[in-house]
Amino acid sequence: MARILIAYSTVDGHTRRICERMQRSLEDAGHAVTLAPLVAAGHPDVEGFEKVVIGASIRYGKHRPEVFEFIRQHRQALDARPSAFFTVNAVARKAGKDSPEGNPYVRNFRRQTPWRPPLVGVFAGRIDYRKYGFVDRQVIRFIMWLTHGPTDPNACVEFTDWESVDTFSRRVAAL
Repeated sequence: MARILIAYSTVDGHTRRICERMQRSLEDAGHAVTLAPLVAAGHPDVEGFEKVVIGASIRYGKHRPEVFEFIRQHRQALDARPSAFFTVNAVARKAGKDSPEGNPYVRNFRRQTPWRPPLVGVFAGRIDYRKYGFVDRQVIRFIMWLTHGPTDPNACVEFTDWESVDTFSRRVAAL
């Protein structure tokens, strides 16, 4: 079976939870999986892996800079092996925005990088107002109000379709 790297960028930890679910699924299928956070201080080396998955959350409409830096640094290695990318965002809670073709953050991602992984996924995230600081809570509540999402400042709403995560994991295994 394959050695798979799942590198991720997360703000509030939900993307990591999705990666951990993928890890369990892939390990259950016999693969050796390593999770590695993408941080500005250093990136995991992709050379020891046969497949690479990159997961990235959205905050205020953007993927974090370390995602693009990792891709820039490892572009040749990513192009030389099966790879996948997925994004996690609250917009994906809406029908039509839950696919790579309909999600505005995937379209923006494709404009920002020449890397074209053969597998791309989109997962709805989670809104947990209780975990946010005052400013983030107010900004995210305003965005949710504009987009007809949950605005209760005590709410924790998970939009993730875990079966879609499992399906994506099976597609990674098949790459």
